[in-house]
Amino acid sequence: MNPDTSPLLPVVAIRYCTGCRWLLRAAWMAQELLTTFEKELGEVALQPGSGGVFQIRIDGELLWDRARDGGFPDIKQLKQLLRDRIAPDKGLGHSERGG
Repeated sequence: MNPDTSPLLPVVAIRYCTGCRWLLRAAWMAQELLTTFEKELGEVALQPGSGGVFQIRIDGELLWDRARDGGFPDIKQLKQLLRDRIAPDKGLGHSERGG
């Protein structure tokens, strides 16, 4: 397929505080999102930041903010938030069931 004619897929950006050493958390979340949404996402970017920042954006729109939302999302919650935005009909398997 010609990349110039393919539809643009959503881009997720995870901005994390380098001073807080949150790179591994951000990278793990990126890996989980890319694995779950391998056909629905165009990119997951890791963006170094400072001042305790941990934000997740989709196409520039804030999806999660550690300061605003009271900590870090658990991966189940994050996948559901993202799914609801980009692939509402997609099942999430075991992570969607109770528990």
